[in-house]
This record gives sequence, C-alpha cells and structure tokens, in this order.
Amino acid sequence: MKLSVSRRRRASNISGYLFISPWLIGFLCFTLIPVVASFYLAFTKYDIVSSPTWVGLRNFIRMFTEDVRYKRSLKATFYYVLTAVPLRLVTALAVAMLLQRGTRLINFFRAVYYLPSIVGGSVAIAVMWRQIFGRTGLVNALLEVVGAVGPNWLGNPRTAIWTLIILAAWQFGSPMLILLAGLKQIPQSLYEAAEIDGAGALRRFRSITLPMLSPVLFFNLVMQIISGFMIFTQAYIVTGGRPLDTTLFYTLYVYQKGFRDFEMGYASAMAWFLLVIIAFFTILAFKSSSFWVYYETRERD
Repeated sequence: MKLSVSRRRRASNISGYLFISPWLIGFLCFTLIPVVASFYLAFTKYDIVSSPTWVGLRNFIRMFTEDVRYKRSLKATFYYVLTAVPLRLVTALAVAMLLQRGTRLINFFRAVYYLPSIVGGSVAIAVMWRQIFGRTGLVNALLEVVGAVGPNWLGNPRTAIWTLIILAAWQFGSPMLILLAGLKQIPQSLYEAAEIDGAGALRRFRSITLPMLSPVLFFNLVMQIISGFMIFTQAYIVTGGRPLDTTLFYTLYVYQKGFRDFEMGYASAMAWFLLVIIAFFTILAFKSSSFWVYYETRERD
C-alpha cells in the first residue's frame, strides 16, 4: 500500500515537472546561464570572436579611473532618474485624483491615459517622439504659429535630455492605474470626518490621502527607480546618446561597448555594477520607508 502511494506521488511529481519544463528550460537557457556567464566575463577581456582572457579587476578599474564616457553615462542616468521618476509619479497621482471623481466616460479616459504606457517603450513611439521634437517637428511648428522660433531640441545639450524626461512623464499610465486603485481603498468616512472638523482640501490631501496612499506610492517609487535606471529604447532611437553624451544613459553605453565596440567583458562589468547601483537605491528606499510609509497594521501592533 505504501509502495503504491509513493509511486503515485512520484508519478505526480514527474508530471508536474514535465508541465513546467518549458519554463525551466527557458529560465536555464535564457536567464540563469547568461547571468552566470556574464559574471565570469566581467573579469575577462572578451571580443566575442576570440576566447575570453582573464584580466581580474581590470575592467572595473578602467570604469572608475580611465573611462570618461562612463562617468558621463552615470551623470546622465542619475539626472534622468532623479528628474523623470518624481515627475512621472506626480503626474500619475494628479491624473489619478482627477479620474477618482468619476464621470460617465471614466473607462474611456482610463484607457486613453494608459495607452502611452502600453506603446511608450516601443520603437514606433520613439520614432514618433523624435519627429515631434525634430527641427521641423510638431513642437516647433506650433511655436511658429505664435511667432516664436523653436530651438533644435534634440541637438541642444540643455534640452535633449528633457525631451526624454517629458516622454517618461507622458508614460504615467501604469503607476496612475495603481494609484487610482489605492485611492479607491481609502475610506470615505475619513474625508467626511475631516470635512466636518473644518479641514480644507489641502489639509485632507496632506493628512489623509498621502499617508493612506504611501504604501502604493512606495511600490511605484521602487518600480520606477528600477525602470528608470534601465532606460534604453527611448535614448537609442530618439537621441542615440547625443549631443555631447548628455543622453548617453547607462544601458545605452553598455550596449555600445558590447555590441558596437565588441568589448563584451567590459560591458558585462558595467552591467553588474548597474545591478549594484539598482540594489543600493532599492535598499535605500526600503530603509527610508519606515519614516514616511504608513501601514495600518503596523500602527495597530
């Protein structure tokens, strides 16, 4: 009896592994093995054609002490993240609060506002954005209507990165929907009690909305920080890292070193250090959450 039960369990386990085998094979071939291989290549000199040559920490020393463009990519990426992430979250929160009021066309507006996030990372949208901010694009055409002469948005070091920041703010659909769901979970009785006590709209927003919404804001913040550091398609298509490397974001530079200059070992080292940067800021966000994120269960404990 015990033998038959163990056989059935073994057969059930085998069937389970067979069902998930496509995922396991994909994970091993396209995730785990490449990650392990890239970690080894980070300590080698590898040009794809010849065999890797072990160089130890040489790639990392070159990154921090010799590569001027690497420092520019760090500067551009940090500037983008520190500017685009807050701007996107503020825009998403503002639109979510407007949609919370509800109208007959609320579902239509949700779909319209979410649409840029669906197609915003695609090549087609990046090409469209490049045309909009081109020298003869839509923005300059609108400025000509009012008698103003528009600059070369993509060729000016001061404005090129802002075209990508505006694109990021335009892609607020995903955090907006999450924030809207969070707003729906705030009890209306809290607003009614505050209104009876004479609290104005600003005071209700500061004392009720933000604290109750802080866990959702925290989740969005972490996700947007991670995606902000990994921006690639927009910069690759719209500006190509120009002008003067002002939009040479980290992942774009990793791509250039790995697939244009064929310095795959150096690109692997850069990729692993990017992982360290993202992990640091993620941990920093979690450590700081105890000072500004409100959890109702924590307060009860």
